[in-house]
This record gives sequence, C-alpha cells and structure tokens, in this order.
Amino acid sequence: MHTFRWLYIVVLAGVVASCKTAIPPQQSPAEPEVPTLVQIGDKTFSPDAFFQSFTKNRFSADSAQSLSARQYFDIYTNTKLKLLGAEAQGRDTTSDFKEEIASYREQLAAPYLTDKERVAELTEEAYNRLKQEVHAAHILVAVPEEALPADTLSAYRAAVAMRGRLLEGSDFGDMAQKFSKDATAKDNKGDLGYFTAFQMVYPFENAAYTTPVGQISEPVRTKFGYHLIKVLDRRPTRGKRRVAHVMIQVKPDFPAEKKKEAEQRIRDAYARLEKGEPWDKVVQVYSDDFQSRQSGGLLPAFGVGEMMPAFEAAAYGLDKVGDYSKPVETPYGWHIIRLVEKRPLESFATMEPSLRQKVMTDSRGHLMERDFIERLKKEYTIQENPDAWSEMLELADSSLLKGTLKIPETFTAAVENPMLFTIEKEASSSRMFLDYVKSHLVARPAGSDPKIVLRSYYNDFLARRLLDYEKSILETKYPEFKVLMNEIRDGVLLSQVMEEQVWQRSLDDSTGQRRLYEQNLEQYQYPARALATVIQAKDTTVLNQVLESLAQVPYVLRLKGEELLFEQGKTQLSPLQTNTLYSLAATLKKNQEYVVEVAGYRTADEADTVSASRISHAVRYLNSQGIPITRIMEKDYGSFRPVPEPDRNRRVSFQFFSRSKKDLERAMNRDAPGNVRITEGYFAKDHPLFKEALWEVGDQRIPAALDGSVLAIQIQKIEPPRPKTFNEARGSVINAYQKILEKQWLDSLKTRFPVQVNEKELEKLTR
Repeated sequence: MHTFRWLYIVVLAGVVASCKTAIPPQQSPAEPEVPTLVQIGDKTFSPDAFFQSFTKNRFSADSAQSLSARQYFDIYTNTKLKLLGAEAQGRDTTSDFKEEIASYREQLAAPYLTDKERVAELTEEAYNRLKQEVHAAHILVAVPEEALPADTLSAYRAAVAMRGRLLEGSDFGDMAQKFSKDATAKDNKGDLGYFTAFQMVYPFENAAYTTPVGQISEPVRTKFGYHLIKVLDRRPTRGKRRVAHVMIQVKPDFPAEKKKEAEQRIRDAYARLEKGEPWDKVVQVYSDDFQSRQSGGLLPAFGVGEMMPAFEAAAYGLDKVGDYSKPVETPYGWHIIRLVEKRPLESFATMEPSLRQKVMTDSRGHLMERDFIERLKKEYTIQENPDAWSEMLELADSSLLKGTLKIPETFTAAVENPMLFTIEKEASSSRMFLDYVKSHLVARPAGSDPKIVLRSYYNDFLARRLLDYEKSILETKYPEFKVLMNEIRDGVLLSQVMEEQVWQRSLDDSTGQRRLYEQNLEQYQYPARALATVIQAKDTTVLNQVLESLAQVPYVLRLKGEELLFEQGKTQLSPLQTNTLYSLAATLKKNQEYVVEVAGYRTADEADTVSASRISHAVRYLNSQGIPITRIMEKDYGSFRPVPEPDRNRRVSFQFFSRSKKDLERAMNRDAPGNVRITEGYFAKDHPLFKEALWEVGDQRIPAALDGSVLAIQIQKIEPPRPKTFNEARGSVINAYQKILEKQWLDSLKTRFPVQVNEKELEKLTR
C-alpha cells in the first residue's frame, strides 16, 4: 500500500512539476453562486469539482474500461464519506499523518527549488562537451577559498604575472615544475593528460573547453586557488572501453628480487597466450586480481582519464575486439589487457536522465543553487541587523579553522538572541545561526581567515533560510502545487483510514473469515482440473531439447563453475582454488534448487587415486561451507575424456544441475530470451493453453501456432470438481470480507453524514 501511494505521488509530481508556473494573487470580481451537486453532512461539492475528479480518474483501477459519470459518482461520494469519517476521528492531526505528509512534501517541493531551464541548458552543454576530449596543462597558485582579501589579491596578481612571463615565451612545463602548488607538477610538469566533462571542477572545465588550442587562459578561480590553463589539444571522444586483464601485483615495498619474479610471471603469461592458450585459462592461472578473475579478468567500462595513463594508452591502442596488449607496467603491477568492447558515446536521449542528475550534484549544482539564492534575494525583502552581526564576529577566532566554535561565558543570552535578519518579516535569531554553525562545523585549510569563514557560514545559513521560506509558501505561489498537496493529503488520509477500518480488520478477523467461508461454500469451488506441465517453445528443435532435459532429474543446466587446475600429481587445494570453491558454494547457497556435479580428471601417467583425491578435497571444502552431500554428485573420470590442452587433463570441473523446471527455463533462455516457457500447476479445462489438448493423463504435443511456436503438455493427473479448503480459498474470502466491512462502514458513515444529491445537476453531467 505504501508502494502504491508512492508511485501515485511520483506520477502526479512529474505531471505538475512539468508545468509549474507562479501565479501572482489577483483581485477577482464577484462570482455567481456555485450550484451544489451533492451535500455530505454539512459539506457541499460542486459539479465542477466532481467533473475535474471524474475527468482525471474515469478509468477504473482494475480495468482499461472508462467509467460513466453515474458510475463514478458513487465512487466519488464514497471517497468523500471516508475522508469525512477520517477527519472526524482527528486522523489528519496525528503526528504519524503529519510526518508522512511532510516527507512527501519535501520530495515534491524539490523541482520548485531549482531552475529547470538552467538545468536543461547545463545538461545539453555537458553532453556536447562529452563529444570532445581536452588535453591541458595547468599551473596552480594556491589560496584558500576563505583567505583574507589581501591574500586572495596577492595570489591573483602572482597568477597574472606568471601568465605574462608565459606569454613572453617562458616554457609552461618548466614554470609548472618550479612554481605550481599542484603536488604532481614536479613529475608531470602540470600535464593533466586528456579529460572530458565532469572530470574537473566546473570553472576549470569551462576554461579548458573555451580556451583555444595552444593558448593560455586568464587566471581561473576554483576552491583550490588560481589556475593558468594551457590547452594542448582537443580531439573527438574515443568513447568508452571494456577490457579484461591479467594482472601480476607489484607493491612499492616489494624487494627487487620479487619485482623481477613478477615481471617474469607476466612474460610467461604472455608467452602462453602467444602459443594459443585460452584467455580465461591464462587469467585463472596467473592473475592476482581476485575480483575480476572469476569473470575472465573483465573490468567495468571506463573512459578517458579514468585509468592510469599507461593502462589507458594500452587499452585504447587495441583496435579489434579480442586483441590483447604486450605486458604493461603501472604503479599497481603488470598487466596484459584484452579488448572486449568499444562503446561509442550514447545518444543524448539515452544519457539525459543520468546527465541531469550529475549536473545537479556536481560543482554545477552549487553554481545553480547560488544563482537560485541570488534570485530569491531580489524577490524577497531581507533586512539584516549589522549590530547583531558585529557581536557574532567576536566569536571568529582560530578555533573556527579547526572545526570548533568557542562561545565565551561572557557571551550572554541578551547577545545570543537578537534578530540577525528577517525574510519578509520572518525573523532568524543569532541563537539559530549559532546552532546552524555548530551542526555544520568543518575544519578549514591553512591560510583561511576566521572572520571570512564565519561570513561563509552566515551566507550558507541565510541561503538555507531563504530556501525554507520559499518552500513554506509554495502552495500560495504555485496553485498547482496546492492542488497536488491536497490530493496527496487525501490519498494518505484515505489509505490510513482504509488500513484501519477495512484492510487490517479483514486480515486479523480469522473468525469472520471462517464464518463467511462456511456460509458461502458454493462460491469457493474448484472446477475439474489437470495437474500438468506445459512447455511452450519457439520451434520443434528447442522443444525437443527441453523434453530431453526434462527426462532426467535433476535437470542439466547450461551453467558451469570455474575449473580447478592441478600440477602433476598434486591433489591439495591452493588458496586460489579454495577462493574459487568459496564462490561456487555461494552460488549453491543462493539457489537451494541447484545441485553440482564435481568431476575429477587425471593424466595417464598419474596414480589411479589422484582424480578421486582431487574430488574428495573439493567436496570436503564444499561441505565445510554448509553444502550437504545430498546436493553434490561425484564423478571420477580418471584419465578418460582427455582434452587437447594437457594442463586441463589434471582438473576438477563443476557442472550445475537443478531440481527446478524454472531454472531449466532460465538456462534455455540465457542466450535467446523467449526461447522457451515452462509452466507447472493446475489448469482448468477452459484454460487457453488447453484449447486443443486432450483431457487425459499422458504426454501430448499440440500443432504449431500461427507464430510458429509449439506446445507440449504433460498431464500427471486429472482431479474432479471439489470445494476449496479454507486455506485454498482464503485470498478470495478476505477480498469478499473486505467488501462487506467496507459496505458496513459506509452505511454507518451515511447515517452520520447524510448524503443529499441534487438530481438535476447530476442529470446534466450524466447525459
């Protein structure tokens, strides 16, 4: 019920927010008397009010059929009765009700507190920038956001002077290495490589995308200081890449000998790939990346600037899917990279929702919020109290930079409580401001000025209070928001009172359920039914495959576990192999219908007992992880069934089976969705699937349908008609009981709130 209510709200909120308009209050002329359609108790409802509701809700909840005005009038009247009953109980004044409404209002108010046109503009701009990648270098003159004006000015002048030297011919890289406060500049001479939208703070990104190639920007202010940006190149996006890798880990503290061993291992792995060994096998044997090893070394898709430069260069240097690189060294170790997929930039329509979310939450979001606050400052009358602010400034000392606020004992209540500012005569006190500061304290970087830091807190507090004020008057400023909140109010109120009067009562009253069942036994009957399995397949070939699989229980699935490979004569499990078995056990725990076949193999020159011993070690580990022996099938193939790759003849393999026909269905549909559908259960004779079937026990095939699909029906037994047991009928009984309880409740409400219908007005609406 809560989910339904939330979905209802989301739909309404989207419709209303898409057409929001602020309408100023107007003096309206005297209006003619509004006729009454229906009076319920002492409340009257007009034909217009009914017609608006009818137009919006004319389709019944359980049908696409349109209701007539006369049919909807009964629903409308009953709904108003229930709401009057809920209000009479005081339900709309409870804390639970108010909290729920406040929660919905908070979410629905959000679109009214942003500039939709600006969001759309920045979203489109971001997409256009994603079409290009910028190669830039920078020099940072560091200065905190909240430094003294003199320090900020000094940093700006230093940046301007440095730009002058660069324009006169000084080398940008050398200058970056000598003067930039970016810690990486000593190694990269300020070169940031290629990047695209959302990878830099917005002011920096703006300058990088608007400065011509080869030129140097004016000083650009960010929270880090002033930047000089030189644009080195600009190119079309290369999209994203999906790769897999073999990784040999090398930590910085590895001794030289261990680093040399790691390099030799990656070269061995590369040599085996060059000899034609399967990629997945090389990953399993060599890769130290445990997370990706289970999926053939597969990594999430990435774009420019998201990986280490050497890794990125090698990945983008691969041309064809399936190609792999030579060994590549990064600070994390050695890699062999294999191209899995090239992903071009998606269309704007596809990316727009995620881009809009990014635009609203990255540094652009702060810019838009600041602009919105500036607009509110112009819209509303704000009066600030300079004397109260002067008193506040006495608290600005060095402790504020450490994220603490010291309030001296001499700071009396008389000083704490005066009005700090008003927004449209709504006051905010010094005490409120101090509480805000205490709850938002954050340490500031060295060089920040306490007074400017306190002023930042003040600006933030004023912004919060402006947003709170704007939020508080949305119903007045936006009439459609008021309509929406009234609908939400009624929906929540109706849901809560229905929960109490009907839904929960029908579930709790087992005696009433049983009495209704026994009094109406003839309504709860099963017709003649067949217990059957129905297999629908896209063609005869697929149907034959399914029937063949169904002939043996458990059913074999197109699902295998990762193999365990052993060295000559070895049977003990390595840490890597126990990790593989741990993942296998997790899969078995996730689906209790799965059964696994553990098959052991050996080479002809190994002892006869080796393959059985390998199976035993694997099974014992699975048992230790809580997998019972009843879900494990052991198969010792010895030296039979050899495969071309010699190493794989010393293995333990895993084949999954299942006792569930639905698992078999999923396996058959994995590569071709819609291949087959398996349905088990009881079917009445008039069921659409049984239209051409013989009503008798046994297996039968139904001729191909118009779409080419074929049908097989396996009928296990046919049951004659019989009454449903109480448990079988309980769902239908509860549904019927709810209707009875609702009718009784409505009858009592009609006694309390008499309904008087203006038949003439109703006749006009129902013509």
